[in-house]
Amino acid sequence: MRSLAASIAFLTRIPVPWGVRFSAEDVGKSARWFPLVGLLIGGVYVVMMGVLGLCFPPGVVAVLIVLAEALLTGALHMDALADIADGFGGGNTREDILRIMRDHAIGSYGATALILLVALKVTVITALLQRQQAVPYLILVPALGRWSIVPLCRFLSYARESRAVASHIGTAELVWASLIIAGAVAFAAPWRGLACWLAVAATSTWFGGLCFHKIGGITGDTLGANVQISESVVLLTGLALSG
Repeated sequence: MRSLAASIAFLTRIPVPWGVRFSAEDVGKSARWFPLVGLLIGGVYVVMMGVLGLCFPPGVVAVLIVLAEALLTGALHMDALADIADGFGGGNTREDILRIMRDHAIGSYGATALILLVALKVTVITALLQRQQAVPYLILVPALGRWSIVPLCRFLSYARESRAVASHIGTAELVWASLIIAGAVAFAAPWRGLACWLAVAATSTWFGGLCFHKIGGITGDTLGANVQISESVVLLTGLALSG
């Protein structure tokens, strides 16, 4: 339970028992539960869809689901995507990119990335709701997005000097996280879910290679950005397969 609580505290703004403190090792070892936290978030989306769909049209429901994501996570991964867009877009050297990524201000690249992300998510979720195909993807989107963190941490080095959390994410965490995803895929949408999983794996491999080329590895921002990229890939794959 402590390990699961650590993953919830790390990935969301959901309160955990007062006074509980987690070390970097606790958070790293809790990575095996990252997809489960995603499934919990997906469950919230599905409940919202069922309740709000009784009163509002699909477009409004889609906006509120994306809003719920921002509130549940503190917009953590959205902010990471903006930082990566600014850093990779505006930096010429590794040092420039890392410096820009540390800057809390959002530049033109970051703002554009956020606008496109929200527009894409709202549009695709609306289309899935209209086709009555949204449920499996609302479940898998946050789960696969958070699964993508684990292999990147397992196979890539950390680009900054401090790598306390990532250093504790190993093969065992990847195996457990993948088993959770396999169960979720089998339950939600077997062959379509598998296609989404493969798309996320391919996207994460590509993005990991880009990060290695640009800055020599991963950072917290690159992991968060890959969550958003992976979620968008799942939505687009789901929309393509639901036609």
